[in-house]
Amino acid sequence: MATKTKGADATDHSVGEKIRAQRILRGLSQTELGNKLGVTFQQIQKYEKGSNRVSAGRLKRIAEILEVPVSFFFQGASGNDAASKNINEGFSFLETAASVRLVRAFAEIENQNIRSSIVTLVEGIASSQRDRRK
Repeated sequence: MATKTKGADATDHSVGEKIRAQRILRGLSQTELGNKLGVTFQQIQKYEKGSNRVSAGRLKRIAEILEVPVSFFFQGASGNDAASKNINEGFSFLETAASVRLVRAFAEIENQNIRSSIVTLVEGIASSQRDRRK
């Protein structure tokens, strides 16, 4: 007989972080996403924090609204590997208004050479900051 687990786990937290990141990238508030789903913004907060699990049907609807495949929410969801750690650190960065503005502006740049140059520049600045902290 299968045991029934209560509460959210690491996968629920990972899924919630990805919902939040995609919602922000799409320029939707928690209230707007909630209205499209037929739930309150408080429920969206609980999903994003991973404190409430998202049902399969609701996750499918969220994926449709955010224009991503359902599988997007489970990429790197194991939570223990280095890739998951990097993804989660990146998503926590999206909690600031400045980061959302940066991502949106970057997404509008079509020239791949310019994008690559910007990434190289930012990586260089970050590396310099890390070196100063050592």
